[in-house]
Amino acid sequence: MPSSVMPTSKTAVSASTAPAISAVGLRKSYGDKTVLDGIDLRIPSGSVFALLGPNGAGKTTTVEILSTLVGADGGHAQVAGHDIAAEPDAVRAAIGVTGQFAALDHLLSAEENLLLMADLLRLGRREGRARTQALLERFDIADVAKNRAATFSGGMRRRLDLAMTLVGDPQVIFLDEPTTGLDPRSRRTMWDTVRGLVANGTTVFLTTQYLEEADQLADRIAVLDGGRIVAEGTADELKAQIPGSHVRLRFDDLAAYEQAGAAFPSAARDDENLALRLAGGGDLDALRTLFDRLDAAGVRTADFSVHTPDLDDVFLALTGEGTGSTDPADAAQLHIKETLR
Repeated sequence: MPSSVMPTSKTAVSASTAPAISAVGLRKSYGDKTVLDGIDLRIPSGSVFALLGPNGAGKTTTVEILSTLVGADGGHAQVAGHDIAAEPDAVRAAIGVTGQFAALDHLLSAEENLLLMADLLRLGRREGRARTQALLERFDIADVAKNRAATFSGGMRRRLDLAMTLVGDPQVIFLDEPTTGLDPRSRRTMWDTVRGLVANGTTVFLTTQYLEEADQLADRIAVLDGGRIVAEGTADELKAQIPGSHVRLRFDDLAAYEQAGAAFPSAARDDENLALRLAGGGDLDALRTLFDRLDAAGVRTADFSVHTPDLDDVFLALTGEGTGSTDPADAAQLHIKETLR
């Protein structure tokens, strides 16, 4: 099985009706610790799926089960059309996996690492060399192909790691926190690289601690907490279900500010900046109604902005600690969880 992988970006979902990954009721425990408590998944081919959750939520365990590295205690799943329990070899032949650290032999050169992977996959000598050369050029490391991997920067190691995964031309790639430790430039370079992979039909299953990464790349996102998926949807769908959307109106002079305040008595006031904050969404109908009311009051704004919750807000709302707490904030988080289930 190829041993590496990386994240991707929002793409058009494949027209294929058969999912690349499906799971029903997956369960896994270690001793008396329940890690997965019956999760369901259905991930279309040619899409990017992001699994979010706090440390210890079960993200890595999910990847390990779906990639046949560990067995599930219950439930069943298919990857690339193959049952993970009945056909593990077929699953391994169809996937690539990478963890938080690059799976390279640092004593070998970039070229030697790729050729070693080709040998492990039992590719012919000519085919292995052809794929190696193509991947060296594709990931912009051909000029350092003879250099030992130990001399590479973190970003270059990640590119080589992903190139090794692609030697086997996988249909599905699992990326378990693949950009951990990378600088912002290297992270964005990897995003672009994987976007290209998905554009060609590869399916990517991503776990990440970088919420911006999921927001930028994932077609669908699931939040895992307490061994269960507590919410799933597009980034916009998840954000829309979290309270906090508002419109901010700013005014040039005190008179206009006071007139607007009279027209919107429930608005939160910012006297220092002559700004009002109105709760609610920023869709076209809502904005049209808002500005109609301002026109009726004879008031003009200097500027306005629409603010919506981001994935940080979603994550914090869904993964609150201490469910037995009497803290009102924890109670609110529990209410949101139950609403989204």
